[in-house]
Amino acid sequence: MNSWFHAWRTAIRIARRDAWRNKGRSLLVLAMLALPIVGVSAADITLRTAELSPAEKLSRDIGRADARMRDAGTGGVPVYQAPNGDSVSPVGNFENKPYPQGSTDVLKAIPAGTTILSDTSGHAKLRTKHGLLSTEIREIKSSDRMVKGMMRLRDGRFPRKSDEVAATTSFLKNSGLSVGSTLQARTLDRPYTIVGSYELPGLLKVDQVTALPDALLAPLDKALEKAGLPTTDAHTTHLLALRGGFTWNMVKQINTKGVVVESRAVILDPPARSDVPLYQQEGHGGYAYSTGADMMTLAVVATVVGLAMLEICLLAGPAFAVGARRSRRQLGLVGANGGDRHHVRAIVLASGLVLGVAAALVGTALGMVLTLALRTTMEDLVGERFGALDIRPLELLGIALLAVITGLLAALVPAVNAARQPVLASLTGRRGVRRTSRVLPTIGLVAVALGAAIALYGSTLSDSIVIVGAGSAIAELGVVAMTPALVGLFGRIGRFLPLSPRLALRDAVRNRGRTAPAVAAVLAAVAGTVAVATYAASSDSEQRAQYQASMPHGAVSVMVEEAGGARDVPQIRAAVQKALPVDIRADVDRLVVGSPGCSMYGAYSTNEKGCGRYELVTPKANECPLWAGDAARPGEDPAMKYSVAERRELSKDWRCKEPMDGHYGYTDMLIGDASILKVLGITDPATVKAFQDGKALAFDHRYLDTSNRVGIKLITDLKAAEKAEAASKPVPGEIRTLTAHKAGDVGASYGIPLLIPKEAMKDARLSTVAYGAYYSTDKLPGSEQRQRLERDLEKIGSDAMLRIEEGYTSENDIYTLALLAFAGLITIGAAGIATGLAQSDAEADLKTLAAVGAPPRVRRTLSGFQCGVVAAMGVILGSVAGVLPAIGLRLADRRERMEYYEAELARGFGSAEGMPFVPIVIPWPTLLALLIVVPLGATLLAALLTRSRGALARRAVN
Repeated sequence: MNSWFHAWRTAIRIARRDAWRNKGRSLLVLAMLALPIVGVSAADITLRTAELSPAEKLSRDIGRADARMRDAGTGGVPVYQAPNGDSVSPVGNFENKPYPQGSTDVLKAIPAGTTILSDTSGHAKLRTKHGLLSTEIREIKSSDRMVKGMMRLRDGRFPRKSDEVAATTSFLKNSGLSVGSTLQARTLDRPYTIVGSYELPGLLKVDQVTALPDALLAPLDKALEKAGLPTTDAHTTHLLALRGGFTWNMVKQINTKGVVVESRAVILDPPARSDVPLYQQEGHGGYAYSTGADMMTLAVVATVVGLAMLEICLLAGPAFAVGARRSRRQLGLVGANGGDRHHVRAIVLASGLVLGVAAALVGTALGMVLTLALRTTMEDLVGERFGALDIRPLELLGIALLAVITGLLAALVPAVNAARQPVLASLTGRRGVRRTSRVLPTIGLVAVALGAAIALYGSTLSDSIVIVGAGSAIAELGVVAMTPALVGLFGRIGRFLPLSPRLALRDAVRNRGRTAPAVAAVLAAVAGTVAVATYAASSDSEQRAQYQASMPHGAVSVMVEEAGGARDVPQIRAAVQKALPVDIRADVDRLVVGSPGCSMYGAYSTNEKGCGRYELVTPKANECPLWAGDAARPGEDPAMKYSVAERRELSKDWRCKEPMDGHYGYTDMLIGDASILKVLGITDPATVKAFQDGKALAFDHRYLDTSNRVGIKLITDLKAAEKAEAASKPVPGEIRTLTAHKAGDVGASYGIPLLIPKEAMKDARLSTVAYGAYYSTDKLPGSEQRQRLERDLEKIGSDAMLRIEEGYTSENDIYTLALLAFAGLITIGAAGIATGLAQSDAEADLKTLAAVGAPPRVRRTLSGFQCGVVAAMGVILGSVAGVLPAIGLRLADRRERMEYYEAELARGFGSAEGMPFVPIVIPWPTLLALLIVVPLGATLLAALLTRSRGALARRAVN
């Protein structure tokens, strides 16, 4: 025991001195081990910090209050609620009677002795430096202790007087105002002074202005009502403070009055599921919810972290292999002086232990620093502040310990090889003749096939994402095992390359023992990046496909839906055309039933007398069987008349296609001239000609009868219509028909089922009023232009609804951003370090070039291409290996969603249009960038760091 201890102590001292003596090589090995630790520890701290605790979430929602109370909207009918207040259901069965709606007096439900603080929010347009900006207005006493945590003051102070406001930093940035500026609301002449700026920790990009209670919203609503404009639609909740807090029994008692309570005590210490009445109701689950997106996010995290751990092994292997070869003369001297094989093994293993411990400490420390350095940037990207710095010592210790263990394991094979090396061969530096084994590539090929099969099974037949990750890891290990053979295949393209890269490639092939580990290291790093990028690109493609544009990209629409607003439409049309870079303007009208002064929603408002409404008639033959109800059985679900197989088949019927939800406003038809077709990009010759001939364009073919006509039912007796709908009978009304043309899919018209020429409306004796206009632009309008336009529209007086189609905007969440950032960092760093080690091992070749008189540039060029070749091979192989886990995860996601879709279809819901779309997209731009940037960067870096002239060295010195 004592001899073993002294032997290891001596070995560690030798390893420490050797590492200090060869600082350059030790730093490379240290960096090779520490780099994955930096990425994984930084990702761990970032994700843990971004994951808010219940207490942190409560601080942002209710500050230091004991509870927040709000109206359930059930007219005082008792309700059941979830412990966190997110899910609410009225008590009772309302299947055959009206669902309870309405407001109740929340203050009557508040227990005696409670301190109350009102929190009221609404929306209105405020005057800015550029014009008008739609902004959330909040009224709350911001200086109250209960509010602390909900708002973070950045500059100045919170309002203390009724003519003072504070604004979010986002509002100040977009409005061009600052602390000290004067602020006014539209239609309200009263000025307010901005005395401070703040941010909402969970909503950094929200435009919000805060005033004292009753200081802004009430006078603004009066001014808007006087001007005949929509009010702020303000709603109020109450923050409460009560000694002892609100228990679950108190919450249930308050629920009997139709009020919902978000209690701090209940959320921090939730009741048992059996004590929650809501969860005993049919259709309600437990506390947690699980979606496909959440599961896939966890899968991506688990897979990428697993690949990063695998990369540590791959990076450490070449590091110690190079180190052992560089130290073989020293190890030979140990044997020459009487050292046994276990002494040589101990020295090499001690090198792994020393550098592993150093890498664990340095990597963890740098990971923390990296997290702190990138924290603000990450928060700004995702639009919310993280919680308190959350460092999990056990997790970081596990990551660091893995580096130490990996260092020992990576040094194990070099230690065994060094111990078997004859003393004379170690002293002379001869490596002997070695043949490439065919066993390892064969095992690698089998591992690739087996891993791919396991990943495929996990993604298509199993619910376990662990199986997907395990299969991907096995397949990647198989690719690593095949690396020496694959390097040989790469050597065959050398004949097509210029001199320097051809020499570099041949050198890499001849020294596969040195090249293969370096290529494997880059392969592992690239595989992690490609896996994350592929999953992110696929998710982004899915969200892009789900996005429904209301107009072509860059197009603008302005509509006036209020009563009597048609009189201002000409001025509004001209104002938009003057303010924005308009290319084509298309004026549109709307159908009006009754008085020309009726608004778009006048038929549904008791304040507008003499107004009716209309419906597009769906011929009986075009009704979807799954939706068509039976008047004799008003409460029966029509879909349940069919078997599951019949419902699946009917879901593919064109009549059961879900209506597109991308059109703008409340109208399902637009009336105009041929310019509307130009703005919407409708260029089909037959369609354009039909419109010019006075025919309506039916994009939703359900409204077309067999004679190619569409019917419009004019409903003037709203009371009779209400009675008919309640009895599930046809609504009475006069039907006017129009000759129509069967146009393309409804997507071609951006969700507008019917486009009608003005002449056709006149021929059918249908009344129309001015509605607004569509515009095509040659440049997407910016925020300042929009605010100036809002100001100009406000001067006209009508409440014009302006919309600019900006198209789909990708929003990657914190997990994807963190993984991409850290995986990319590991990729670039691993490529540089791995190729640097390969260059260090090839130093003897560079000295030989100098000895035979090669020009200095040849030395730099060859060194650069040696690193570039290694990096290029690693990127190519890593790209192939990284795509597999992402594809497996997407297939698993597709299977889960299809199962849910089939279950919904069996219940009578769903259609062919609702079938989940889970694409698999290969991120070609990312792969191309990796293929170019990583090898080019490695080549240039190696060339710059290589000395032009190398000193001649004695042959035996290593």
